[in-house]
Amino acid sequence: MLAPEALATADKIFQAVFGQDNPFTLEKLKEKFAFDIQLPTEVKDSTTGETTYTAAPNAKKFMIDKNTWDHEWERPHRPLSSMNDILAAWDDINDMSTERVYHSENVHASDPIYDSVNIYGSTNCGRGKNLLYCDDSYDCSFCLACSRSGTLNFCIRTDDSSNCSNSYGVICSNKITNSLFIQDANTLHECMFCSHIEQKEYCIANMQFEKDEYLFLKSQVIKWLLES
Repeated sequence: MLAPEALATADKIFQAVFGQDNPFTLEKLKEKFAFDIQLPTEVKDSTTGETTYTAAPNAKKFMIDKNTWDHEWERPHRPLSSMNDILAAWDDINDMSTERVYHSENVHASDPIYDSVNIYGSTNCGRGKNLLYCDDSYDCSFCLACSRSGTLNFCIRTDDSSNCSNSYGVICSNKITNSLFIQDANTLHECMFCSHIEQKEYCIANMQFEKDEYLFLKSQVIKWLLES
């Protein structure tokens, strides 16, 4: 998906997680939420000069995957008498394919992506839908800046976790819903700043709160998070 669709997707994610529209540009989203995620690097196609994106920025030359299909790769025979000759011949045809997209639709600035739809600025994601700035995420939808996770829905900055939804800042956890800043926990609903607990709701820093007090404090946390 292109930038306007990506921003519309961010609005839906923010509504699900924070209850409000996204106030940030795409660049600010990347800076604020995906600052430590390994994302595709912008490079140039060596044959056309087009901007493209790669998950292998240390390669010497790049070519957009779709451009490789029609490129003439065979070379006439020439003698090779040294390692320098071999390496020079290898360099002549050694362009790293970029923006590798397999069985996917509406993918932009990403590499590689598998069996997915509506992806922006992401790498190594599969069976996903509506992902922005994600890395190594599978079977996820409507996610922003998530990595090494599976089966997420409407999550932001969720890492090494699974089966989470409508949550922010989840690490190494499972079955987390409507929660913020959770680590090493299981089966939490409407909790914040909790670690190493399970089967809880309306907890803050592992302390039990009444629902109304919890929701008031959650609104303050969201305000702090989006303004800081």
